[in-house]
Amino acid sequence: MSEQPTTSKPPPFYRRRWFIVFALLVVIILVSVLAPRSPTTISAGNADAAVVTSVTDGDTIRVDYAAGTDVRVRLIGINTPEADECFGPESTEALELLVDGKKITMVGDVADMDDFSRLLRYVYLPDGTFVNEVMVRQGLAVANEYPPNVAQSEVLATALKRAKSEDLGLWADDSCGQPSEATLVITDVEYDAPGNDNDNLNGDRGGTAADMTGWVLKDESATHRFNFPNGMVLHVETEVRVFTGCGIDTVGPSSAELYWCEDGAVWNNDGDTAFLLDPEGNIHDEWSY
Repeated sequence: MSEQPTTSKPPPFYRRRWFIVFALLVVIILVSVLAPRSPTTISAGNADAAVVTSVTDGDTIRVDYAAGTDVRVRLIGINTPEADECFGPESTEALELLVDGKKITMVGDVADMDDFSRLLRYVYLPDGTFVNEVMVRQGLAVANEYPPNVAQSEVLATALKRAKSEDLGLWADDSCGQPSEATLVITDVEYDAPGNDNDNLNGDRGGTAADMTGWVLKDESATHRFNFPNGMVLHVETEVRVFTGCGIDTVGPSSAELYWCEDGAVWNNDGDTAFLLDPEGNIHDEWSY
């Protein structure tokens, strides 16, 4: 009988080597899955260290940095209610808790300043926290694109979507008090009137359906606010058109035309949001473009 060949087993050294390799792969995979994702990448060539000296409101701060002291800085891509509006004080207080008196990193975009000579910046804390994003994510600010500064628009839009889906802050039905039971919607904003917007103000209008008594229509700015006439009652399914220019208000059984009588155009052609606020100041509806 011939001798059967014996099959040698690999020494334990090889088994240990494969185990070590497998273990390293598991660790690498787990680290890649569990490691937190930084919200943005700070470009060292476009970043300035600063210290926040004060908070003006929910989207504006003052800082000291290498190029100046007590410099006004407007956070890019976000907008918060004014100090005298619902959720304005809450937004200001939240930003104070985040940044007041702290060291920050400011990162610019394409446009360096706004029309009010404020620096336009994304703001980060030393641990990498993206302050603009936090304000939106917590429902303390509205996010929108403000060309040409759109480097972080996608991040901010995602934060806004999540805040809305979770009814946080401004997006809670009762953020400013008991919400109205009225059924009102913004159906259209004709933001680009024929010709020059500042010449054709009555082609610049917003539309709503149903009852608008005592409610407020506004844009993203700090100044454009239209207060509907006190005691105005409209029938269900009545369409209301609000014109930016001046004219005589007319109210009929199925339609109404109201006039804002602004000196210039309200709705920005590059993008804006129309907000319909109930008498308590809650955001009842919005329309962005």
